[in-house]
Amino acid sequence: MGKIISFSNKKGGVGKTTTAVNMAAYCASLGKRVLLVDVDSQGNATTGLGFSKSALKKSVYNVLVDDEPAQQNILPTNVQLLDILPANVDLTGAEVDLVYKRAREKLLKEALIKVKDNYDYIFIDCPPSLGLLTINAWVASDSVIIPLQAEYYALEGVSQLMNTISMVKQHLNPALKIEGVVITLYDGRALIAKQIAVEIKKFFKDKLYEIIIPRNIRLAEAPSHGLPIMLYDPKCVGARAYKALTEEFLSRQR
Repeated sequence: MGKIISFSNKKGGVGKTTTAVNMAAYCASLGKRVLLVDVDSQGNATTGLGFSKSALKKSVYNVLVDDEPAQQNILPTNVQLLDILPANVDLTGAEVDLVYKRAREKLLKEALIKVKDNYDYIFIDCPPSLGLLTINAWVASDSVIIPLQAEYYALEGVSQLMNTISMVKQHLNPALKIEGVVITLYDGRALIAKQIAVEIKKFFKDKLYEIIIPRNIRLAEAPSHGLPIMLYDPKCVGARAYKALTEEFLSRQR
């Protein structure tokens, strides 16, 4: 049975989608069957794997709002063993549409249960907010990976994120846990980044992955070509970092 992991941070621009897409791709390259679920209305994980949001007629929206089976809306990607349940423009209105649904916090969980056995891992790319789509992702998940930038404001938002995770754990998903924390967009030349990385280590202890993702222009370019970094530039420093991070993640699973 597959393990479901949400990639989440209430702050945008911290490398959350980049981490979800590239860890999914590297897991697949290492022989794992992976489904990436895009519940961010920006749809960056969808476009980052080469799909046009505006051209897609079906998406995770139809699964959540129209009660369509997830299997009907899953698409193969250009990475072998990696599938995606994409987002399209309809997802923009999902938060409002879900308000009127019964057991609205559990809709994604109920949908993914039916495909969970088809995959080793299901990764969910969450919106940069703590709304109903993120709550759906956490209720469906076994654990959460938190990408964190080594800057002051990133640390400031962590307490609210942790409090909301605790509330979901208390009321909706007692099994939810922190899978790990990864430092992203790291600039080793900046003294403040080094100082904050030390504080993150103190706070999260062994939950923090050893591998740090550096700021890298090739990582920023890859989504505009609809490719994960392993297909866009597998030798760049960003690709090597995400490959090493994925290997560390998989070694912790054992």
